Amino acid sequence: MSETLLSTTLDEFQAFPYSERCRRVFARGDHLLIGVSPGNSYFSADRITRLVHWGREFFDTVDVVHADLHVDAQFGAQGYPPDAARRRAAKEVKATRRRIERGVSEAGRPGVRTYPLSEFTGGEAYRRLHAAVLDALVADRPLREAVERMACDFLRARLGGAAPAAEHLAAAIRYIAAELPFFLDTPALLGVPSSVACYHLELPLTGVLFGRSDGLHAAPGQGYAVVRPTAAAADRPAA
Repeated sequence: MSETLLSTTLDEFQAFPYSERCRRVFARGDHLLIGVSPGNSYFSADRITRLVHWGREFFDTVDVVHADLHVDAQFGAQGYPPDAARRRAAKEVKATRRRIERGVSEAGRPGVRTYPLSEFTGGEAYRRLHAAVLDALVADRPLREAVERMACDFLRARLGGAAPAAEHLAAAIRYIAAELPFFLDTPALLGVPSSVACYHLELPLTGVLFGRSDGLHAAPGQGYAVVRPTAAAADRPAA
């Protein structure tokens, strides 16, 4: 963990806003964004239920957004032919959507919305932010290197440590680039006053987007926090 992470224990999850500014955004309690990736076993329906329930205790609204763009990249890297990769990706996205719907329903809390990432691609705010990401991948070396490292790690984990082919790495970069608008300015995308994006790990991009004032970086109302189960919560059996 980065030394700049600030620990705040709240019931069954422990939150680590990345910086002092992120902690101030967190303390406002306007909005929590939960991003879910297909094929990620961490986000079981029970985990989503608990995370949504916890989030609504401390935030006015909670949104869950799941990736459904460029998901076939990971299966193509594993050797699936293009058509098979697309079918497998569609199956994984559908299963992810079902887990989210079940988890949110069982949380039984108002003020929670769910979206596929593709729902935003036609909007002006998303197009503007995504274009900024694509420009930065060319001109912003720290961001480009962080995205490449993240994409490579993502694929290596699915290839038994082997280096991915160049075309698969490029596809994984497109997958990450599609998600980055939500780490830059969720308030512009969802119409909330401020927002905290959460994940259970610190990502290679965290320091780039939230730890500098030059280059591509998060908007003032955008925060980031590592949110993970406390030891006691992790030991509880699933519902």
